[in-house]
Amino acid sequence: MIVFENISKYYNSHAALDKVDLKIAQGEFVFIVGQSGAGKSTLLKLLIAEEKPTEGKVFLDGKEITALPHKELPMLRRRIGTVFQDFKLLAQKTAYENVAFAMEVAGRSKKEIEEDVPQILQLVGLEQKARNFPSELSGGEQQRVAIARALVHQPDIIIADEPTGNLDPLNTWDIIRLLMKINELGTTIILATHDREIINTINKRVVSVDKGKIVRDEEGGRYIL
Repeated sequence: MIVFENISKYYNSHAALDKVDLKIAQGEFVFIVGQSGAGKSTLLKLLIAEEKPTEGKVFLDGKEITALPHKELPMLRRRIGTVFQDFKLLAQKTAYENVAFAMEVAGRSKKEIEEDVPQILQLVGLEQKARNFPSELSGGEQQRVAIARALVHQPDIIIADEPTGNLDPLNTWDIIRLLMKINELGTTIILATHDREIINTINKRVVSVDKGKIVRDEEGGRYIL
């Protein structure tokens, strides 16, 4: 269970978030929607402790994220996979090596890497592209590598911040279907987007943010801001 409790975040005198209360259960698929600057990304940064709230608390399974010492943050972030609009792949490494590198940094053994990476690439449909470099992959394939990398620690939660923002409609729906598949396997998906077609086509919970406040929270909601 993720809990945002009376969260406010100020940058100078500007309120990026203003007294936000939000609960997300394990296994949910939740859209966080709103215009650019509404506070979506700030909300996600608080969950991975990249930012700290000015006021309020964030909890994950009862543990207060906002009070964690710095040395415990890497363990927190292994529970939360992140996917971004710009992929953030290492250009000089193959698809396999990009995923393997994330495991190496976490101290995983060579045997674990050799066993897990092919399985993860198969899950995202890239087993045939393991030796390709990012420049040899389409935008959709690059985002699949990014998702594979986010899955290496078998996270409880995947945060996807505008993951389809740079993709054409065909690749967009491939990525959304993949995230839905991962959700069906039990992973919580929190997807920030302003793509109305995706939101209005998929019957999932929609949390609408406007000027730092949650203005709507509906199961099977639509993006009507």
